[in-house]
Amino acid sequence: MKNILRIFAVLIFCVHLPLRAADVTVFAAASLSDALEEIAKGYEAKTGDKINYNLAGSNVLARQIEQGAPADIFFSADEAQMDVVAKAGLIDPATRQDLLFNTLVIVAPSDSPLANFTPPDLAKPNIQRIALADPKAVPAGVYAKAYLTKIGLWSTIEGKIVPTANVRAALAAVESSDAEVGIVYKTDAQMSKSARIIYAVPQADGPKITYPIALVKTSTSDAAKKFLAYLESPEARAVFVHDGFMSGAH
Repeated sequence: MKNILRIFAVLIFCVHLPLRAADVTVFAAASLSDALEEIAKGYEAKTGDKINYNLAGSNVLARQIEQGAPADIFFSADEAQMDVVAKAGLIDPATRQDLLFNTLVIVAPSDSPLANFTPPDLAKPNIQRIALADPKAVPAGVYAKAYLTKIGLWSTIEGKIVPTANVRAALAAVESSDAEVGIVYKTDAQMSKSARIIYAVPQADGPKITYPIALVKTSTSDAAKKFLAYLESPEARAVFVHDGFMSGAH
C-alpha cells in the first residue's frame, strides 16, 4: 500500500511539473538593457522559459543577424537598422511594429559645475570632449548628429566628438569624466547615478526616435512568439514607461 501511495504521489508531482523550458534569444539595443532585464525576471518566473539577451548597438546587431547569428527577436533603436534586416528578408514583416519612443538629453558628470546649459554652450572652450554613440552608425549617435545638424552646431563641434560603441558607453564616458558632456537617450540618463541631465531636447525639436521590434524569420520558436506578445502587453509596457520610454503612437 505504501508503494502504491508513493507512486501516486510521484505521478501527482509530475503532472504539476512545467513542460521543458524553452530558450528565447533577443537581439536588443543597449538602451533597452535595464527594462528588458526586469521584464525577463518576471516572465521567466511565470513561464519557465529562459530569455537570453544580446545587447549592443542596433547596427552591430543588424550586421550579426545578416551574418547568420541565431536570433528569435530583433528589437532595434531605430527604423534604419530594422530596415537593413528587413531588406535582407530576415524578419517577419507581419510582426514588425514601433513599440517604444525616446528623446535625447545632454548629460554631465554629477559633480560638474555646468548650470543653465543650452546646446550652443557645446561650442564654448570649457567643453573639450562630447561623448556620443558613433554618429556614423549607432542609432543614438545618428540621432544626436541629426539634432546638432538641425540646430546648426555639428560643423562647429565635430572636432570635439568622442565616438563610442553604443549609448551606454557614451554615458559611461561622462560618468567617468572622460568627457565633459554627452548626448544620450533620456531613459539611459535617468538610470545613471553618476551623471545628471543638464538639458532635455524638446520632443518637437529632436528627431523622432522609435524602437521597432519584429520576429526574425529564421526563428521557429513558439516561445519567441509568446515573448514578443508579452513585450507588447500592458505589463511589459508599464516597465518600459517606468524607465522613461514613451509607448503608443507619437
